[in-house]
Amino acid sequence: MTHKLPIVESYWLRDGLFLAGEYPGAGAPEEMRHRMDAFLECGIRAFIDLTEPHELPSYEAALKEAARSRGCAVEYRRFAIRDHNIPSTETMRRILDEIDSFIQNGLPVYVHCWAGIGRTGTVAGCYLVRQGMTPREALARVNALYKTRPPNPFYPASPEQEEQVRFVLGWRETPESLHKSRQRFCEG
Repeated sequence: MTHKLPIVESYWLRDGLFLAGEYPGAGAPEEMRHRMDAFLECGIRAFIDLTEPHELPSYEAALKEAARSRGCAVEYRRFAIRDHNIPSTETMRRILDEIDSFIQNGLPVYVHCWAGIGRTGTVAGCYLVRQGMTPREALARVNALYKTRPPNPFYPASPEQEEQVRFVLGWRETPESLHKSRQRFCEG
């Protein structure tokens, strides 16, 4: 079953569990409330914001108010990555760990940057590699899902920057290596 999308500039990376796309907020208060309600109505209970604090108006207060009025709890985390750039390897691991934690705790997650193309596509690609896809398979899947959104003639692919594509191609974390890494950490 394919879950409903809260906004057309988004896509389900894992149906009902991991949604990716553009900034979920809006400038006008009425539109902000409408958009927050749409995300909550679709079951999203955790938000990972990849933008820098100065990039866009914060939606965190509107989100928490919308959740309060619906009687549900939400989580919000920011992992700031400069626009058109990549995170450090450690930051990417922290982002992916947070996504895994939210999903394991029954909190469907929305990951976004400004346009939902570069930084978001990079995280989505690395997540799929962590789940067992090859980097090329992950990039092809992210790009195919990105193309289900309304077309953007300026950004025909996701991730958009060559450096971001190379980052995903170089991502080597797999379910097996992740398990071994955590096992060593726990034993040491």
